[in-house]
Amino acid sequence: MKVFFRKTANILLKTVIGLVLIALFAIFATSISPVYNFEEAKPFSGPDIFNPYAALKGADSVSWKRANFHTHTRVKGIFNECEYWPKETDEAYRKFGYDIVTFSNHNELTAHPYDTALQVNVYEHGINLFKYHKLVFGCREVNRFDHLLPVLASQKQFQLDLLGAESDFIQMNHPLRTIGTCRAHMIRLSGYRIMELDSGKSTENEYWDWALSAGRYSFGLANDDLHYPDRTKKIAVRCNFLYCPSAKYEDIKKTLLSGGYYSMRVPDYGHGDWQVKYAKNKNLPYIRNIGLDSATVFIALSRTADSIKFTGQDHTTLAVARHTDRAHYDMKPQDPYVRVTAWFPEGEVIYSNPFARYDASVSETPYRQPAHTVNIPLTVLFNLLVLALCGGTVVLFHKLIFKWQIF
Repeated sequence: MKVFFRKTANILLKTVIGLVLIALFAIFATSISPVYNFEEAKPFSGPDIFNPYAALKGADSVSWKRANFHTHTRVKGIFNECEYWPKETDEAYRKFGYDIVTFSNHNELTAHPYDTALQVNVYEHGINLFKYHKLVFGCREVNRFDHLLPVLASQKQFQLDLLGAESDFIQMNHPLRTIGTCRAHMIRLSGYRIMELDSGKSTENEYWDWALSAGRYSFGLANDDLHYPDRTKKIAVRCNFLYCPSAKYEDIKKTLLSGGYYSMRVPDYGHGDWQVKYAKNKNLPYIRNIGLDSATVFIALSRTADSIKFTGQDHTTLAVARHTDRAHYDMKPQDPYVRVTAWFPEGEVIYSNPFARYDASVSETPYRQPAHTVNIPLTVLFNLLVLALCGGTVVLFHKLIFKWQIF
């Protein structure tokens, strides 16, 4: 009997330790990455101020499209994060007045359910344990490479570089829910064009300001990251309004890369009462006018807001207007950028894209192409260490299975 229990204990312990070693090998094997010399953080500067809403002069209501870009659906196969197929999910959104719905399933390009003219090739990249996810727009196929534990800023940048080379543009997803999101990383990373906003309970989007203050310009989108279209508190609680002529990808791409849109948090009206939710979503507050007059950023809303805040460098509050439907801020020479947030009495929040200093003779927007370089000595040393850890794990696994007798 003692021999039986000893053998059983050995098998169980070897199995547990073996699984741990396999997991460590997977982590080490997927840790390979260049090590970068990151471009120095530089606040926006230049003789001009970029107005993301320049194309809105004389805008008509017909051209505004309500959109959600981060949507999960049922897919073929056994691994599913949603019980509903694309057509059912699209129908659920249309009831709230959405004009654009894209399907961003994990590591899979999803076909539009009924109109190929509305197809948008986008997927959510990332299966890592830290939830470092990105939306990849305009790609032909899925890139399945990932670091299981993207601890280093260089690993995160390597992913952005790989994805950026084979797509039109990238959105960095839900930073507030990504383990390891920190200021040190946000001021270094570049190559994404859009930041996902309002990705948690906070409406401050401080992580966006970390990046903007370092001169990493991006526009902002707020999305549901929908998995449960049958739950009122999960659907139609974040959205974007694009000044866009159609729901076709080329028009969407042009708008998303020029900044003619704003994002919004929407309350779960009715708290479970679908009819109340549908009705209230048809009468949301909206931006009547927004733009730049010389160096003055101005905004006019459809109804009175509790407060309208102008935020700038290092997440500094530059000005606040209370209980009004309009406000303005005169950008000072020392202001690298300004963005606007409006809070409403029922819980709605509107986020503008940033107005930022730049040189219009050099580029169309303040966005700068990534300028980091590879640190070759550190890259060699780091990857040799990774290979050594992989080899050590294999040796330990071999000894465990064939030589070690624990008891």
